[in-house]
Amino acid sequence: MSDDPCPCGSGLPYAQCCGPLLSMERQAATAEELMRSRYTAHVYVNAEHLWRTWDGRTRPKQVQLDDTRWLGLEIREVVDGGVDDATGVVDFVARYEGGELAERSEFTRRGGRWFYTKEIR
Repeated sequence: MSDDPCPCGSGLPYAQCCGPLLSMERQAATAEELMRSRYTAHVYVNAEHLWRTWDGRTRPKQVQLDDTRWLGLEIREVVDGGVDDATGVVDFVARYEGGELAERSEFTRRGGRWFYTKEIR
């Protein structure tokens, strides 16, 4: 798995991309990097990473995952969310067997860490 391409579509090997974030070796530097790691967590059914990176003010008590077969991630737009920003927005489409999930997500940086905050409607 570590030499395999990262499921997030970055073109990097998993071990150099989302792997260190899912294993808690390091934190995401940008909102987009966090978004990509959260997609990868869905692919690998890693509810702990999703819960840990979800803003405590908006996250559910528990993260439930199912056996969805994820097929790819397309980042359509990134607004702010850089290393010096406090907030960011990532617009994406996550494709899965039988459909797709399109979302515009808000991310917030608190205490030097990025968190998924909520879907923007």
